[in-house]
Amino acid sequence: MADVIQTSIKTRDQIERELRRGVKTLDAPGPGAGRPERRPDWLKVKVQRGDNYTDLMSIMRERGLHTVCEQAACPNIYECWESREATFLLCGDLCTRRCAFCDIKTHKPDALDPDEPAKIAEAVRLMGLRFAVITGVARDDLDDAASAHWAATVRAVRAAMPDCGIEVLIPDFKGRKEHPRESLARVIDASPDVLAHNLETVPRLHSEIRPGFGYRASLDLLAWAKELRSDQVTKSNIIVGMGEREDEVYAAMRDLRAVGCDVLTIGQYLQPSVSWHLPVDRWVHPDEFARFKTYGEDELGFAWVESGPLVRSSYHAGKQYRSASARLSS
Repeated sequence: MADVIQTSIKTRDQIERELRRGVKTLDAPGPGAGRPERRPDWLKVKVQRGDNYTDLMSIMRERGLHTVCEQAACPNIYECWESREATFLLCGDLCTRRCAFCDIKTHKPDALDPDEPAKIAEAVRLMGLRFAVITGVARDDLDDAASAHWAATVRAVRAAMPDCGIEVLIPDFKGRKEHPRESLARVIDASPDVLAHNLETVPRLHSEIRPGFGYRASLDLLAWAKELRSDQVTKSNIIVGMGEREDEVYAAMRDLRAVGCDVLTIGQYLQPSVSWHLPVDRWVHPDEFARFKTYGEDELGFAWVESGPLVRSSYHAGKQYRSASARLSS
């Protein structure tokens, strides 16, 4: 009797699992997970889909570009896009890493688009930005972790808009062959105004929440940035509400300041999906965020700390840079 042929066609649910974001499949809450508790009033966001939002969406889609604003489900997308500010997502929209809090999909990425740096530069020019933020997915599949692509994008934006400030929010550049410090040096040679790399959480939770990255490795990357260019403004981010204690946040802030980090952002974790992401551990009160800012600026000496429930790494990035630069030059 002939063998039964098994179909290789995948269901929509199977495809979604393969492209899934968040925690490991076996650790995920799953489709039957309960709904999270109601968000406090200070986390409510007003939807503002005005002309600027529509115009910006059109510019991005026509050029096949991606923004982290959309991919990471940022709660500030309406405010920022109405102010004609956006964070560009470089190297495609599929990541080789999987973080428990992140809504960017994990899968084998496509080849880099060689025209992407020019497309982003054109979008920055058409949008008339004064400050552009460029972030990107991890590309562990490439020898240089896509650092040459990053550098080319910075140079393209600089050529198109010489007066536009540029912040790059980079991964840790663990490529297939090149040492991360060499990759970092290539990006710094392109002269971004701000070099950002996010720590995201405290040491106790780091391996669980951010597998593939390393707490010490992230601190080393920020330290190398200062060694390679002493006047390079550096920046990082911490997400709270993922199981950390307040005292652990203060300790992580001290670790960041010890490697010369100049700017820090701290914001509330918002669960992108119930089924596939780490549950929210607690809603951090605005008073605690205020304590983080006071401690960071007054006691540790950060040039700027942006701390609040809806703060994300690129939120008010231009204002952060200008304020930090003024303090660093005084």
